[in-house]
Amino acid sequence: MGNTTQDKLASGNIILVGMMGAGKTTVGKLLAKQLGKTFIDSDEEIQRRTGVTIPHIFDVEGEAGFRTRESGIIQELLKQHNIVLATGGGAILSPHNRDMMSQSGVVVYLKSNVHDLWQRTRHDHNRPLLQTENPRAKLQELHELRDPLYTAVADMIIPTGKQSVQILLERLQHQLEDMNKMTGSDNTIQTLTVGLAERSYPIHIGSGLLGRVELLLPHIPRKRAFIVSNTTVAPLYLQQLSESLSANGVQIQSIILPDGEQYKSSESLNLIYDALLTARSERSTPLIALGGGVIGDITGYAAATYLRGVPFIQIPTTLLSQVDSSVGGKTGINHPLGKNMIGAFYQPRVVLADTTVLNTLPDKELRAGLAEVIKYGLIRDLPFLEWLEANMDKLLARDTVALQYAIARSCQNKAEVVGNDERESGERALLNLGHTFGHAVENGMGYGVWLHGEAVAAGTIMATDLSQRLGWLNAEDVARVRRLFQRSGLPAVSPKLGAAKYLELMGLDKKVSDGKIRFVLLKSLGNAVMTGDVPQEMLEQTLEACSA
Repeated sequence: MGNTTQDKLASGNIILVGMMGAGKTTVGKLLAKQLGKTFIDSDEEIQRRTGVTIPHIFDVEGEAGFRTRESGIIQELLKQHNIVLATGGGAILSPHNRDMMSQSGVVVYLKSNVHDLWQRTRHDHNRPLLQTENPRAKLQELHELRDPLYTAVADMIIPTGKQSVQILLERLQHQLEDMNKMTGSDNTIQTLTVGLAERSYPIHIGSGLLGRVELLLPHIPRKRAFIVSNTTVAPLYLQQLSESLSANGVQIQSIILPDGEQYKSSESLNLIYDALLTARSERSTPLIALGGGVIGDITGYAAATYLRGVPFIQIPTTLLSQVDSSVGGKTGINHPLGKNMIGAFYQPRVVLADTTVLNTLPDKELRAGLAEVIKYGLIRDLPFLEWLEANMDKLLARDTVALQYAIARSCQNKAEVVGNDERESGERALLNLGHTFGHAVENGMGYGVWLHGEAVAAGTIMATDLSQRLGWLNAEDVARVRRLFQRSGLPAVSPKLGAAKYLELMGLDKKVSDGKIRFVLLKSLGNAVMTGDVPQEMLEQTLEACSA
């Protein structure tokens, strides 16, 4: 993705990309003023040089002519140093522009959803591309086309949401400061933000991050921390992380748990409490989760409850935990009668997703993580689903660029949902596509027999089958989903527990309301809904048809 982080920072350039209405000009002017840089808006520069408005250029030369002018000016501007450049929304379409941006500075994607963009642009008649019969549909079309390009070129992604410009600026400056602390690596790091006001936190994604303790030190104020890991991950990465932190004056103690879903239990939780109490760990001492989803969940719950709350840092080491469980603050343990029935919402201070650790991940675990990646495409991001269909072979081959893109795109989707609905009162529940069925599989077979991602994959096939029976998906939609899971090496058929057993186990699901099982289903690919209005006969037909 272009030059090294050091090269990008050395140029002094910050390049803002994003859709029309994302706030590039507003944010850019204030950022340049605060950092002592020169602000340039590429659209304003085009108008200054030509002496006519951009709508006039579109009228005379068409979009192709405008893009040629735009590319020439942007490539010239990027030869400067110490600038904040706000680019036009379509500048990203040119591969040469993207290359130049990557090589010439830190690229920041100001990301907004289509609803917010429409509210900001609907009365603006200086947007040539929106002068159509259905401008909102055009905006949606442009967003779907450009969002993957913005995401791929960005060094950091800042969701604009509904927070104030000042909060955006503070978040952006904090992430730039983090980047400035990094030295000696040729790897590009992407930084996303989970927007939760004063509890917002960064997700850093890239290779070689375990050695980048600069990203962790601001969250370990008293120079003491506990690392919680397991018997599989600790031999691989605990020494490297401990030595890096110790070299920076941090006193490290470790807690090693057995590996496996069956150990996500009250017994393991008490092992953590015992170690913390024995060492007289204080409220300012963070717990660092070094491991997959089980370690992240149980460490987070220990952090939420020990001394009524201590700082918590996530370093996920599986694909599934990097794209899902490490982000969003769901913590907890299993109970013999149900999965994740005991827990708390408790957000980490920072998430460090090092793609390098995936090199030691067994193929079976990598495939299990892909189930959660596919989920984001199915519930809310159809262009990402299409990207996954085109790039699944690269992901299975552990292509570094493809993996980083998939992780960043997944985390961005989850960060947006969590920012809107932290405690799962509405939209966040849609992230549980396939989980009601999947948790029943995990429980019914015995925790640890099926990996969580395997159970979610089979559960998602059940959800799509039920969606078809309700008349929402067609046969080709269901076949398309099944093909993608099968290409991923994931199960498309659930174990034959029997309808009565499935119904009993699903009755323990956290989404049960007024005694009714509530399912996340698909109205269409890329559009999920939650409903409790499922005829018993249809549900039993799905359970029978999708299990063997």
